[in-house]
Amino acid sequence: MKFGGSLVGNERDGLLRVAKLVRSYHTRGNRVIAVVSALGEVTDLLIQAANSAKSESLETDELLERLRKIHGEALSQLGKKRAAEVAEIHGRLFEALQETLRGVSILRELTPRSKDRVVSFGERLSAPLVKAAIEDAGVGAVALTGGEAGIITDEAFGEAYPDMRRTIAAAKKALLPPLSKGTVPVVTGFLARTRSGDVTTLGRGGSDYTATILADALRADEVYIWTDVDGIMTADPRVVPESKVIKELSYAEAEEMAYFGAKNMHPLALWPARMVGVPVRILNGFKPDLPGTLIDSNERKGAGVIKSLALVRDVGLLTVSGETLAGRPGTAAMVFTLVGRAGVNMLMISQSVSESNISMVVRRSTLERAAKALKTGFAEANVRADVATEEDLSVIAAVGAGMKGTPGVAAKVFGVVSRAGVNVKMIAQGSSELNISFVVPSEDATRALRALHSSLVEAVAPRDKPS
Repeated sequence: MKFGGSLVGNERDGLLRVAKLVRSYHTRGNRVIAVVSALGEVTDLLIQAANSAKSESLETDELLERLRKIHGEALSQLGKKRAAEVAEIHGRLFEALQETLRGVSILRELTPRSKDRVVSFGERLSAPLVKAAIEDAGVGAVALTGGEAGIITDEAFGEAYPDMRRTIAAAKKALLPPLSKGTVPVVTGFLARTRSGDVTTLGRGGSDYTATILADALRADEVYIWTDVDGIMTADPRVVPESKVIKELSYAEAEEMAYFGAKNMHPLALWPARMVGVPVRILNGFKPDLPGTLIDSNERKGAGVIKSLALVRDVGLLTVSGETLAGRPGTAAMVFTLVGRAGVNMLMISQSVSESNISMVVRRSTLERAAKALKTGFAEANVRADVATEEDLSVIAAVGAGMKGTPGVAAKVFGVVSRAGVNVKMIAQGSSELNISFVVPSEDATRALRALHSSLVEAVAPRDKPS
């Protein structure tokens, strides 16, 4: 079970809610591992503190005081004895955090390694709180960092990659003994360690990633991701009020949606579960009786061709064109290399069969940087090509296993968009046929999304959550 920061850090009774959920499953005979995120805004505050220390700003002390206050308030949810025990642990952790920040300030340097160490304190502070709350609920628990729980990674600080062979052996050694005794391991999400013992972080979606890595290592029956939403939706409810919870998704569908910014698990976090076929459930910790969304290996085509629509705003279109591109081997490689070297991620790519133009969708904030890199690179390589940019665009992605092998899906999608009076700037579809993505002017994106949802999207039929 992974518990997000919005649950753990709920001001009134977040810790009690988490403990109640763990206890309810534990008392039914389940062996439970709790993976916890940092409280609420803590990770952001730690990053600010690290940057502040690097620049020797006076703000560092203020940020530390805010962090102490947040965790001090959380202690009030615990019994007096355990609150005192956790306060002592927190005291040592804050001393270590202050010492780390002092080192950053002295060197005036924030390396990826030192940043990982600073950020790690968020989960290291929350795990003892959750462990104590579970004990207050009458269940034995032990707090472990991700590294202590056996997650071993490479040294790519900030975006570390797990060494699953070593992790499987280490996780079994660390977690099976307490589980066999009925004790709940409370593991810090997001954190791991290198073979030499340095703290690493797993990057975006890191706490979810921790849960699925451990599920893979121990061959768990299921992974529960407890959040503050009812499940994965057919569309963003802020844009489409009629959107509904999707009851069932395949791993592939969930990954497609995550790539396009849906409030979903990061694709990397789904990978370990997908490799061994462990089902993943997205559940609302504030409404635990709701079935949520089940993610597994089954591709269900009978409940609507399109299951979900994702919207990515604030993108730009970059088009490289010129007759000299046609038939010239390595042109696409040059384009992608130049954009990659500029540190720009491409969301979509399209090339005409004439080979005379290549179009790419990038984040709006990186559009000019990408264009400059291409123009400079072409000039140095003596390649005559035009580089054009277009701003104020959005990407809409239609996702669903039902599109695979179904004739006329694209015609239906673009027929609806056309009838809504929206012009399509660019189209891309992968060979998996799970996703059709297209670019529209930002001012028309909401209208197109609502028209597609009302015409083509159906929620998946409900399925009860097992006890």
